[in-house]
Amino acid sequence: MRTQVLTPQGVSGDLHHEAGQYEFRYSGTTPDVAISLTMPVRRDQYRAAQLLPIFQQSLPEGFVLEQLRLRLAKLTHLDSMLLLALTGHDGAIGRLCVQSAEVERLLGRAQTETKGERLSEILAWDGTENLFTELVDRYLLRTGVSGVQPKVLVPERFEGAPSKATLIAGDLIVKSGQAQYPGLAINEFVCMSIARAANIPVPEFYLSDRHDLFVMRRFDRGADGMPLGFEDMATLMGLGTLQKYEGSYERLARVIRNNCPAENVRAALAQLFDMVALSVIVGNGDAHLKNFGLLYTHPATADCHMAPAYDIVNTTAYLPDDALALTLGGSKSFQAARLHLLELAERCDIERPRERVTRLLAACAQQLQACADLLDEAPAVKHALHYCMQRMEAGFSRPLAR
Repeated sequence: MRTQVLTPQGVSGDLHHEAGQYEFRYSGTTPDVAISLTMPVRRDQYRAAQLLPIFQQSLPEGFVLEQLRLRLAKLTHLDSMLLLALTGHDGAIGRLCVQSAEVERLLGRAQTETKGERLSEILAWDGTENLFTELVDRYLLRTGVSGVQPKVLVPERFEGAPSKATLIAGDLIVKSGQAQYPGLAINEFVCMSIARAANIPVPEFYLSDRHDLFVMRRFDRGADGMPLGFEDMATLMGLGTLQKYEGSYERLARVIRNNCPAENVRAALAQLFDMVALSVIVGNGDAHLKNFGLLYTHPATADCHMAPAYDIVNTTAYLPDDALALTLGGSKSFQAARLHLLELAERCDIERPRERVTRLLAACAQQLQACADLLDEAPAVKHALHYCMQRMEAGFSRPLAR
């Protein structure tokens, strides 16, 4: 199977899979059509036994992957190349667009055309049908978002005035915990609210009126709507999706230093430290390589900076014995992480790290109180968050008020 890879700056090249090898060859010649910070434009092809990491990073996993397999079971065998061409046409996170004549023939253009959905209607939905199920049915075939959590990428529709003309601009990532993860929407809303209160950059996010859907705007678009380059840490380290739990938080600091321009390094390292510290505080055992990344205009601009924080949840509400996703000071223990955070602070050039952690704890306490009514609806999440924050707080400040 062959696909063509495009960027906003022009055609990049062709990707194909043949005889057990994945090969990508540039047809574009200018540095701005490079598809990855780790893959500069060159004459020789890039070849690997597995799909190259930049193409793996937005492939659906878990719920979305299973739903795609069920949807297409009678039509075709769903391999990595077909999955990439299917979900990478106009919905993948980042600036790459992947086109395939085979997918066009298989599904037809009518399958991907859509009127979009209004954010206000998603948040206020009060019908008898399951809205998330309906959204998955409508937009599954364009959902190029990684992660195992049930989610779907929905084009957002705006009503323009005074002509009432319909405009589609941007996308919404709609998530649902469903029965498997009770209270997950509330969980993520509270944890993301803590991040926002602590001045960690986050995308716009919302909780539906029924408190069963978490909605977030995609963060990889510029003010002018143009796609931005995005690469998660797995991609930048040359690792595939299956290796997202390998490595250490300390190594992420090196990746930042190696890819961000000097003027952006300090802010990026500070954000990395805050994101790791917050994951320890709230008991987020899923802060793996794919949940940290860099944004840039295109590889030739040298303007890399940290992507906003996303996918922050307390995982111990569902896995009581959960641990950190990556090692910190050689350990994945939440308990040991309190001390190892101070070592990470040195690697990130953080001054007065105890004061920084205390500020994060204060944001947690503030949001715990502000979201008390919400958390009463998800008692397991409430208990887990209180426990994790108090465990962390013991080494840094006074006990949290109950």
